Amino acid sequence: MSGNDKQHFKTREVRAGVRPDPVTGAILTPIYQTTTYVQESVDQYLEKGYSYSRSGNPTVSALEEKITALEGGAGSLCFATGMAATSCTIMGMVGSGDHVILSDVVYGGTHRVSTKVLNRWGLECSFVDTADPKNVANAIRDNTKLIFTETPANPTLKLTDIAAVSEVAKAHGIPHVVDNTFLTPYYQRPLELGADITLHSTTKFMEGHNISVGGSISAANKDHLEQIMFVRNCLGSNMTPMVAFYTLQGIKTMSTRIEAQSANALKVARFLETHPNVDQVCYPGLESFPQKALADAQASGHGSMLWFEVHGGVESGKKLMDTLQLWSLAENLGSVESLVTHSVTMTHADMPREERMAAGITDGLVRLSTGLESAEDLIADLKQALDGL
Repeated sequence: MSGNDKQHFKTREVRAGVRPDPVTGAILTPIYQTTTYVQESVDQYLEKGYSYSRSGNPTVSALEEKITALEGGAGSLCFATGMAATSCTIMGMVGSGDHVILSDVVYGGTHRVSTKVLNRWGLECSFVDTADPKNVANAIRDNTKLIFTETPANPTLKLTDIAAVSEVAKAHGIPHVVDNTFLTPYYQRPLELGADITLHSTTKFMEGHNISVGGSISAANKDHLEQIMFVRNCLGSNMTPMVAFYTLQGIKTMSTRIEAQSANALKVARFLETHPNVDQVCYPGLESFPQKALADAQASGHGSMLWFEVHGGVESGKKLMDTLQLWSLAENLGSVESLVTHSVTMTHADMPREERMAAGITDGLVRLSTGLESAEDLIADLKQALDGL
């Protein structure tokens, strides 16, 4: 059955975009592992909707339909990676000589492609503290064509008021893109808050099992969708059918997973606040979180991401990460396995140190992605590592 806005989110999560295979009755969408599609005749070209898998694939289309049912809007597109989604979105919306405003804290890959690739073709980028909508308004120029925010931001969890920034964007006729990877449409709905495009690394919570890499966007406006689709087709950045199949299965349990992961994250964060070797803990579910009111108002949950700094600085942080046993030292987030990441060494290694420090990405920041293991076991592992410092 297709998506139905009157159905609850969890029903759409399982059922939207999925129909029994008309040939065999298979309950799962088949993996259409094909390069090309035979046409009935020249006059009937594209009558069935597909010609070449770089442009479109039925398995990928099923996932796009499901994501649209969850995010809303005019439609969705899936990409080979989250960075392909980000790059194609920016390139689809702007051109040489245009100006883009981005959050001062974004995923390292977003910062890298903006400052080391797209700038070669004359794109101007300003990294702005979007936590204050006035900063966004003040950064707008005559040639500003896009506002790109990430909230909660990776890795500091700084929040942007989506509705307020969208209002500023609309007043100037500028599209607003929101990277919603950390909270998923289950906890946060950017399009309903006024954003024009919402973006995900489907690698993270949507697929959720460390099996694949992928990305998606959903757009409120069909014209924006077509602009980005054109770039995706030109660059060959479409998601593969196998990855779409994996993501179709993973997304069915996304809300159930993120609820349990978020509950674990809160328990972990509360424990970390009590340990004498921890100097600082940041999690939107804690009363100490500096933007707690916005976190509660803008989203229906706080997610599974948190960070902390240990007493003793960088060396203590490295020792802790090397000592943990249940938390795997790895890049990625949102998976069923709990992961620990040193952002400075891993996800944001290419970001200049002065920019990192200004954005709050300190050398000693330890990022945690809380999985589905027992919270008691996760806390015990953190305790033994912290006690050993």
